[in-house]
Formats: sequence, C-alpha cells, structure tokens
Amino acid sequence: MPPAAAIALMMNNYLHDVATALLAASAFALWVLLRRFEAGARSADAARYFLEIQRSMAMLARFSLAWIVLGGIPRTIWYADFEWANAAGRGQVAALVVKHVVAFGFVSFGVAFWRRLRVRVRLVEASVNPR
Repeated sequence: MPPAAAIALMMNNYLHDVATALLAASAFALWVLLRRFEAGARSADAARYFLEIQRSMAMLARFSLAWIVLGGIPRTIWYADFEWANAAGRGQVAALVVKHVVAFGFVSFGVAFWRRLRVRVRLVEASVNPR
C-alpha cells in the first residue's frame, strides 16, 4: 500500500472510532439538554434555542452514523493487512471482540436514544409552531 493511502486509511480508522463515540455522546448530550429544557420555564425563546441546538446535533449524529457505515467498509477490507498486530497474534481476537461489543453498544445506544428523543423533540416543535 502506498504511504499516502496508508495514512488515509489510518485516519479513516481513527475517525471511525471517533464517529462511534460521537453518536452516543451527542444523544446523551441532547437528552441532558432536553431534560433541562423540560424542567425549566419552557419559554418560546428557550424552545427555539433548544431546537437550533437539536438540529445541529442531529446533523452531527447523521454524519457520525454515515461515517460508521461507510468508514467501516475500507477498515474491514484492509484490516488483516493494516491493523492486525502480528506481535499480539491470536490473543488480540478477544480484545477485538470486546472492542466491537462496546462499539456496537455505543452505536445501538446512540441510535435508540436519537429515536426516542425524536418524539419529545416533536412536542417541543409543536409548542413553538402550534397548528
């Protein structure tokens, strides 16, 4: 593999892990913000501010999910050539299993939280734009 391609793949792999964490973290952060909003006065200005933040965080979550899916393709294809640590041998398989269980948990948590939060966000939108 040419050095430039190896560097691009290495960066993809790092950012793939970051995207996994961002998906879960953005859902948790939005949940905290929503709880604070719901516990407060719920003014129209506060609702509009919350919705602006929610839209930005939703774009981040969608981008993260896309990176997880699309960035996982080259990572999978070149895993054995690029990431497999010969020094660790077969012992790294257990570590990889644990890593993927944790990563799957983060992604599942993030997707589930975003789906649950969507219903509550729609209620906030309805309070700002009654029909």
